[in-house]
Amino acid sequence: MLRPATPDDPLRLGVLVSGAGSNLQVLLDTFNGAPREARVVAVASTRPGVRALERAAAAGVPHAAFPLGDDRDARLADWLDGHRVELAVCAGWMGILTRAFLDRYVAINLHPALLPSFPGAHAVAEALAHGVRITGVTVHLVDDGVDSGPILLQAPVPVHYDDDPETLAARLHEAEHRLLPRAVTLLATDRVELTGRRARVIDVEDS
Repeated sequence: MLRPATPDDPLRLGVLVSGAGSNLQVLLDTFNGAPREARVVAVASTRPGVRALERAAAAGVPHAAFPLGDDRDARLADWLDGHRVELAVCAGWMGILTRAFLDRYVAINLHPALLPSFPGAHAVAEALAHGVRITGVTVHLVDDGVDSGPILLQAPVPVHYDDDPETLAARLHEAEHRLLPRAVTLLATDRVELTGRRARVIDVEDS
């Protein structure tokens, strides 16, 4: 899927964002502070002026905004090419990536639900409305559907009776902050085998 990387030759990540960028910050803290198998080298946003772009600037990482418009995905891919990105990481990217992007880049996405349950932009509210006892987070490969690509990793998160969207989202964020760096590390070290829609994680506990 991707070349095996090493701390001396890390996998080059382009992180795609739309908002505050807490998961971006976790990736920066995990991979850019010391030699690791991956490194954030570019950050792109659907909107200018968001907190995530400020985080990228503070870390000295090239960043730009790509609002939706004609040829947005092709322009985004061209910009990532300029930074020699190898893996696109959607960490709060609010938009559907088209074939103009996906034919050029492998991309993963972080979603706040246990897919295939509750795809789309309202996963937290829908989990509460359905009264589920357990929800969670998913890292999956991106295709041109809505949260429909092959699942790589999942982590469960309990739903409490007195949860509201904010309290549940806070616990989901904690799980996201653990799961996303793990997924990147597994991909960077060539420890994910994909057969059809089924992913096998190699030599990792709780896989």
